[in-house]
Amino acid sequence: MSMAHIKPLGNRVLVKRSQAKTSKGGIILPDAAKEKPKQGEVIAVGPGKMDEDGTLHAMNIAVGDEVLFGSYAGTEVKSENKDEEYLIMSEDDILGVLVQN
Repeated sequence: MSMAHIKPLGNRVLVKRSQAKTSKGGIILPDAAKEKPKQGEVIAVGPGKMDEDGTLHAMNIAVGDEVLFGSYAGTEVKSENKDEEYLIMSEDDILGVLVQN
């Protein structure tokens, strides 16, 4: 399954998690001890959230946005070759968008 074939529903987004950075001191940590990055790039967005009146509320997040999210946000999805990690999460799980100056 390719990540390009996942279309988020409702107010969900597909985020490609950023790669973990290596330590400055050159210490190599096992994968289990590494803290996973809490930021990533939005790959796909759903149409938005439907309220009880049937009104569609547009998403505040767009494809290509760099976002920050909580440690336990979303559901992990691995790519076919398992070297890239993706998350499917609600727009509410996104804490903020990184803005380039």
